[in-house]
Amino acid sequence: MSTATLPLSPLPHIPAEVRCAQDYEDLARHFIAAPSLAYIAGGCGRDSSVLANRMALEELAIVPRLLRDLKAGHTRLDLLGRSLSHPLLLAPVAYQTLVHPRGELETARGAAAMEAALIVSTLASHTLEAIAAQGPGERWFQLYFQPDRGVTEDLVRRAEASGYQVLVVTLDASIKTPSLSALKAGFEMPEQVRAVNLDPYPMPPPIQLMRGQSRIFQGVMAFAPGWDDLAWLVDRSRLPVVVKGVLHPDDARRLKAMGVAGQVVSNHGGRALDGAVASVRLLPRVRAAVGEHYPLLVDGGVRSGADVFRMLALGADAVLLGRLQLYALAVAGSLGVAHMLKLLREELELCMAQAGCASLADIRQDMIYRERDEA
Repeated sequence: MSTATLPLSPLPHIPAEVRCAQDYEDLARHFIAAPSLAYIAGGCGRDSSVLANRMALEELAIVPRLLRDLKAGHTRLDLLGRSLSHPLLLAPVAYQTLVHPRGELETARGAAAMEAALIVSTLASHTLEAIAAQGPGERWFQLYFQPDRGVTEDLVRRAEASGYQVLVVTLDASIKTPSLSALKAGFEMPEQVRAVNLDPYPMPPPIQLMRGQSRIFQGVMAFAPGWDDLAWLVDRSRLPVVVKGVLHPDDARRLKAMGVAGQVVSNHGGRALDGAVASVRLLPRVRAAVGEHYPLLVDGGVRSGADVFRMLALGADAVLLGRLQLYALAVAGSLGVAHMLKLLREELELCMAQAGCASLADIRQDMIYRERDEA
């Protein structure tokens, strides 16, 4: 097996060049093999939704307020019955040994150091039990439905037994198209980087297609979950169930009505449907659909504290960070992850202070300006 996609050696210290959270993205090319970086930075197809996430955030200007009392300012929040120090969560990102030999184990240490909730992927390259054993911390488990309900339930029971506090179910990635940029870069997943949480379970039998059947509809999508599967999971889980991958307000309303505890507005970081709308563009509509006090999170393109502020202003309670955690992990391991979170939190606090917001509750939608608002 070629070593072209294996990680390079991370630093034991914070590079002097890092002055803001986004600097980790700029440095990552020196620490992640080029084919792997193309896979991580890209999305699917022509990467149009990856670009859309960034463009949508860039067009949002912040309208500050004057003469606010900020002496008691803070970033604390209550979310899904959990008390969090800040609204920055690490999104579920698979196969983290692709960028660091210890992968998610290092990420867990960095998250705990900054009191950040870590959402561990079903497709992690270390077991969910090993990641939980890294010490105390806010840890949630991200679940992909498996073809066998027994396997799905066993993953849930393992998460419950390991002390995970919330179950995050991803529903927007039953099928994904490959990123053309990663294909052109020659990316191949190394044999030693695999989804070890699925090792104990048998592979589902291959689907035998009949003449005239589609390899998409009757093939890949044959095991895709439906509404009945989600209802079964909500009933069986002892943990609050959050659904990730929501964009349409009608889906949001239906999810809330069936007892889902919270939702993540997400286009899967542009990695599911090429051409999908940017998450932040649909965020206000989803917030309107579920009401003011329903737990709502978002991801997609965050690179700064100002981006976090924009998403909170448009209706999110908290924000998930995907690629930034991999970039920081690759550069400096757990220290890099913790430092990236520290910088991003301070950037958010600086933005709040300059905009006149002493708490997250002060960040309101009327603090966001878009030129089309004048049309």
